[in-house]
Amino acid sequence: MFLLYSLIWLTATEMNTMNPLTAEEEYVIVHKGTERPFSGKYNNHKEKGSYHCRRCDAPLYHSSAKFDGGCGWPSFDDEISGAVSRLPDADGHRTEILCARCGGHLGHVFLGEGFTDKNTRHCVNSLSLQFHAEKEKAAYERAVFAGGCFWGVEYYFQKAKGVVSTKVGYTGGHSVNPNYEAVCSGQTGHAEALEVIFDPDQTDYESLAKLFFETHDPTQYNRQGPDVGSQYRSAVFYLNEEQKKTAEKLMGTLKKKGFNVFTELTPATEFWPAEEFHQRYYERRKGMPYCHVYTPRF
Repeated sequence: MFLLYSLIWLTATEMNTMNPLTAEEEYVIVHKGTERPFSGKYNNHKEKGSYHCRRCDAPLYHSSAKFDGGCGWPSFDDEISGAVSRLPDADGHRTEILCARCGGHLGHVFLGEGFTDKNTRHCVNSLSLQFHAEKEKAAYERAVFAGGCFWGVEYYFQKAKGVVSTKVGYTGGHSVNPNYEAVCSGQTGHAEALEVIFDPDQTDYESLAKLFFETHDPTQYNRQGPDVGSQYRSAVFYLNEEQKKTAEKLMGTLKKKGFNVFTELTPATEFWPAEEFHQRYYERRKGMPYCHVYTPRF
């Protein structure tokens, strides 16, 4: 079911912007083929970084989860949370693994072999993967958005291309270290917000800001769907003048298109992470937002 949700998340435009595949890659990723053992470029690969889907570039595995399974294909004992879907294989015996974002075939998963403490082996085709070397954290950039319930905002951003990590929290208020109950009271002035860490070599702030404006309704004032209150306001918390100008440009474009935009544009202040219960809420519960829907506007 989670795979179904993931495929619904991809729009027709996004499917058309998937990375082009060679004939060999298409054989494996689309037609569920298997590359020859010991032939893949990542079989003995040991560099630090992350392995992404070759077709849609969604992050799938950290290098820390890679081990030598001696099988001739890259082996991992754990996936990035929510990144890999499992389905019964057509052969009736094995379990197929697929990219949860685009449904591309990765390989198979095996349990109980005892190679590592996690007792799991993701046997993955190198042709299904694209490696991204580990970077210094300073190379990443940050963005902060608020658009209603932060569960729904995070749902769309956590799988967006170039996003390294997401964290829901509270910002734009006047009290120190607020909690969920205090923010919901409307007395702290905070908005439910999302902090996005992204790789500027993979995406840019404008692309993320467009996603923000297309995954919530910026014409609603102090609410988003059934959620009402100033904590659910639409806001862009910019970290520099470049982000401010980008947001102003996009808001201007929306207004020219006839949208009565209520999105606040304000300098970023202290971001207070929310309780663990709220982090990656829909990913952990295999659900979908009830008040956030992807709607193309640009």
